[in-house]
Order: sequence, then structure tokens, then C-alpha cells
Amino acid sequence: MKRDFTQRFGFLVKSVGKLYIEEFDRLARERIGLTSAQCRLLGALAMHGDPGEVEPLSQAELAQRLDLTPMAVAGLCDRMAAAGWIRREPSATDRRVNNILLEPSAEKALDAALSISDGLNTRVMSVLTQAERAQLLSLLGRVQGSLVDITGGGQKP
Repeated sequence: MKRDFTQRFGFLVKSVGKLYIEEFDRLARERIGLTSAQCRLLGALAMHGDPGEVEPLSQAELAQRLDLTPMAVAGLCDRMAAAGWIRREPSATDRRVNNILLEPSAEKALDAALSISDGLNTRVMSVLTQAERAQLLSLLGRVQGSLVDITGGGQKP
């Protein structure tokens, strides 16, 4: 018996996310030379706070926030440090830990990544009215909140 999963919530969310990330990744590689994973890493660092105000993120904390293995984040950090996007600094409190900090050049890359995302959002959401876009985002936010309640936590953005 053939089954149709195309109208199931989990299938649709996964499919939309996969297609969106693939297109973002293509555009980001083409325009700024970064992968979507590298853009996510820069975004996680930028959202964490201003230098000097909070303790910088360690590679292990980045791995947890990005839902990647520590080894995957180490490889990302190696490539991004070599390209001048980030720098590693030893932790003042734990010599086994490297903190990851944004280099000034990353600000332009983040602005470009946000511009790519804004343009892609405009393209993919053009099939919806402004009211439908707002409703879709509101409904997804409510579903996300429900999942956070059910799971007792959730992934940080």
C-alpha cells in the first residue's frame, strides 16, 4: 500500500527546511564564499553578545547551540580561523577550553548573509499575502512553543 506523507506536518517542515537551506547554501557560497553552516556559526557568535559583556562561547558550547558534533565545529573553526573570520583565544578560567570570537571582517559577512536570507525569504514567501506570512510565522512560533513545552527545552536559535 502506497502512503502519501506530503501533507504531514513533520514531512513538510523537514522538506521546507531542507530546500531552504540548500538554496541559502548555494547563494551564500556563490556570493560570500561561506557555507550555511559557517553562516550559522557566525550568527551564533553574533547573537551571543558583545565582547567584554559576556564570556565568549567555547567550541563545545557552539557545537551544542548549532546541534553539531564537537569535531564538526572544530573543523569549521579551523577553516574559518584560517580565512580570518574568527579567532580562538584560550579561556581565562579553563586552559582546556578555546573561546571563539568574531573577527571584524565577519560583520560584513553577517550583513551579507542576512541580505541573502532576506532576499530568499522574499522570493519563497511571495506566494503568500502579507497577512498569510504573518499568520504562518505566528502559527509556527506557537507550534515551536508547544514542542519546547513537550520536550522540556529545545534547540536555541
